[in-house]
Amino acid sequence: MIDRRAWRFSDGALMMGLMALAVAATWRTWLDIFTVALRDEEQSHVLLAPIVAAWLFWVRRERLRFVRPGWSFAGPAAIAAGWALAEFGYRQGHLALEHAGAVAALVGAVVTVIGVPMVIRFLPAFAALAFLVPVPGFIRQAVAGPLQQVTAQVTSFGLELFGVPVVRTGNVLVINEHQVAVAEACNGMRMVAALAIVTYAFVFSVPMRQSVRVVLLAVSPIVAIVCNVLRLAPTVLFYGYSDLNTAELFHDLSGWAMLFVALGILWATLALLRWLEVPIAPYAVAED
Repeated sequence: MIDRRAWRFSDGALMMGLMALAVAATWRTWLDIFTVALRDEEQSHVLLAPIVAAWLFWVRRERLRFVRPGWSFAGPAAIAAGWALAEFGYRQGHLALEHAGAVAALVGAVVTVIGVPMVIRFLPAFAALAFLVPVPGFIRQAVAGPLQQVTAQVTSFGLELFGVPVVRTGNVLVINEHQVAVAEACNGMRMVAALAIVTYAFVFSVPMRQSVRVVLLAVSPIVAIVCNVLRLAPTVLFYGYSDLNTAELFHDLSGWAMLFVALGILWATLALLRWLEVPIAPYAVAED
């Protein structure tokens, strides 16, 4: 046993109060973050970040018995640094810095009450808050371009393999005299960011060795391409052979469905590793 102070209601009340003050001090930035998330489909993963962070904290809730709350001066330092970073980013026009500063100030409010040791115990949950920062434009362009090209090539090959007449010109697929741009029908970044946070939630929810986590994170780009193709192929058929409203409805609904497909692929990858007798458990298991 360790000497620890019991959790009190005042701890939660103080933490919530400091979090509210941190959000109020950077309210303009938080409003911008969620406005972007609601209006830009490529940034919709931001809405999943609080849910993932709460889930990762919940699956580790038993650790609360082994750590005590304690005030930390690192918290006010993080609040001040976050507020300064947000102001600097706003005045200099660097949105990524502005958004990151607001998140840092919020985390600092929590650290002030619970202390650094608890943050270490629940590091995956706190790290998930990084997904609250919308993906900067230069990163989106660097990732989306090559991903769209690969997706268009694989989708065109797959449709031709099943006898569907399709012509590819760059990222544009022509089917039944209808042109479907990959960027329009299934933009890569609309899935990459969302699949990244789903993969992150998966690997830190299931007990496994760190090496296995690295493997699953490494194959996540391949999962993104597979899900993109699975989504794009029927989407192209809808755009080519049905009305526009039906095609757009399928496009919107299939985006969220692919998140569950990605989870299925990750579970299948984990099952394959077990079948190959790759050690997965984070600790040694005694055999009969």
